[in-house]
Amino acid sequence: MRVRVVAVLIALTVIGSPRIGAQSGRAPDWSRLDEETLRHFQAILRLDTQNPPGNEYLVTDYIKSVLEKEGIAAEVFASDPKRPNLVARLKGNGSKQPVLYMGHSDVVTVDPAKWMFPPFSATRDGGYIYGRGSLDDRPHVVAGLMTLLTLKRLNVPLDRDVIFLVESGEEGTTSVGIGYMTSQHADAIAAEYCLAETGTVARAGGKVIYAAVQMTEKLPRRMELVATGPSGHASRPLQGNAVVHLAAAVAAVGKWRVPMRLNETTAAFFKRMADISPEPDAARYRALLNPASAAADAADSYFAEHEPGYASMVRTSVSPTIMAGGYRVNVIPSEATATLDVRMLPDEKPDQFLAAMTRVINDPSVVARFVNDAGALRPSGRPARIDSDAFRTIQSATSRNYDTVTIPMMSTGATDMAQVRAKGTECYGIGPASDIEDAAKGYGAHSDQERILEAELYRFVRFSYDVVYDLARTRAN
Repeated sequence: MRVRVVAVLIALTVIGSPRIGAQSGRAPDWSRLDEETLRHFQAILRLDTQNPPGNEYLVTDYIKSVLEKEGIAAEVFASDPKRPNLVARLKGNGSKQPVLYMGHSDVVTVDPAKWMFPPFSATRDGGYIYGRGSLDDRPHVVAGLMTLLTLKRLNVPLDRDVIFLVESGEEGTTSVGIGYMTSQHADAIAAEYCLAETGTVARAGGKVIYAAVQMTEKLPRRMELVATGPSGHASRPLQGNAVVHLAAAVAAVGKWRVPMRLNETTAAFFKRMADISPEPDAARYRALLNPASAAADAADSYFAEHEPGYASMVRTSVSPTIMAGGYRVNVIPSEATATLDVRMLPDEKPDQFLAAMTRVINDPSVVARFVNDAGALRPSGRPARIDSDAFRTIQSATSRNYDTVTIPMMSTGATDMAQVRAKGTECYGIGPASDIEDAAKGYGAHSDQERILEAELYRFVRFSYDVVYDLARTRAN
């Protein structure tokens, strides 16, 4: 009898483990769930939702059918029937505010000729899965789906509602996606915390070295340079040639080193990177903590050449991307334009930045101006807190799943978290592990090719489940 009592106590201890569905008596069967994850991931990866035109209904139709077969209601919200958003919810007891898990259903366009495997084939090769969206952002779509399915199947009691949002239009047409949801259906996704993309687990030489969690992000603004001058016959060169003036202005902007400035998130990032990095990398990270120093200048120059993402983190960045002018080879045009991709620090003052750029150009025949691109604008919101339950939970899950340090990060790219943060939700960007070496090989998000390590997809799903489970499950009093 004593042996039976001991056995029962041991069983109850196991059932109470934080990695098991509370009171469900079962842990996730990850070997089976990995197979299911792969099936769903490949199915979604094969759906062509290039934006433009989007056609995100292909993904939401698939996700909705999977959820409803499991008895999970899914609601569709759409301003354009071909570009819908899906919201699914598991109800908690309401003692805590909801947690929102987000993944976007569109992908950027492709040039199929540059791909090793067809971009929508979801080919498995050498431990990788290839396809447009394999990093951006099918992993979050599948991780959100598998998290909901697993919580439902294990009947995990929840203190919070768990909301899963699959939003359209993230890649530049947010008016149909997160813009529409936050302006017209904010109640459907209102939450205390949200989890979404652009975090990363960095690997070098096959070894995990750190996990970065996105706490805030730069704000995208499109700018134009417009040069004007006299038109004339190209056989008679003119000093006021608009194309020449535009080229000089673009060159000046391209060489401009916008002053460095840190915020709380980037200061914490470089400090923690210094703590885990060998010299001389650590010395460069420490130098950036004093942006006005000569050492910071030298470190900035190094990063501009070798790690441009770090150089972008410490300033508002400018990248000329498009130039246009003229319509015949023998006609000097009266106008030429250049488009600039500007990524502003969250606290940047646009008017002051425009005035500074005008001084750098120093040419009255060239006008710099912002382009009102409502479909791509992101609002400014307060950075996520480091001293929150969500960040502590992410740290704990990172330690368990990746055995590495968690570092707060400001992303240089834009995400749909900006609109959600503007509504007061604490948002954290997480992501699967990828090899630092892959970027130079052209395998990153938005690159000519894109791939994910299959094992890291499975690990990211488990990690995502752990974070949501630990945040939402009912805890014994």
